[in-house]
This record gives sequence, C-alpha cells and structure tokens, in this order.
Amino acid sequence: MRFSRLKELLEETDGSLGAHLLKLEKEGYVAVRKEFRDRKPVTWYSLTRRGRETLHSHLGSLTRLLRHGPGGSLHGRKER
Repeated sequence: MRFSRLKELLEETDGSLGAHLLKLEKEGYVAVRKEFRDRKPVTWYSLTRRGRETLHSHLGSLTRLLRHGPGGSLHGRKER
C-alpha cells in the first residue's frame, strides 16, 4: 500500500506515520519499496511473512479478549 494511502486511511501526519513504519520495518514486520512514478517518489509498504503472522496472532488474541472479557459470551452475552 502506498504511504499516501496509509496516511489517508489512518488519518496520521507524515512524521508520525513515518516514525511508526520505520519501527515496524526495523522489526521485520513491513517491507519497503521506493520508486518513481511520473518523476515523483512513491513509497510502498507491505507486510512481511513475519508481519502477517504476528498480525494474525494479535487479531486472534483481541478476538478472544472480546469474546471472553467483560460483556463477552462468558459473561452473559450471546455470540452472534
């Protein structure tokens, strides 16, 4: 995904998003590719295998928390 699209979706500033992406890149969660289109720089980000696996695990943990935490199915709320 292009940096500009991530910035738009996340409603972040250039500096804030750039700092977060740099940390994710250093940890091996995202890969970066830079190119020029019509003489303008374009930066692309994609999840690495490690990034995908970690995100999947994190989302699974959040799902379990929502299901079993306060207000979840184990506390009187029915699952949909």
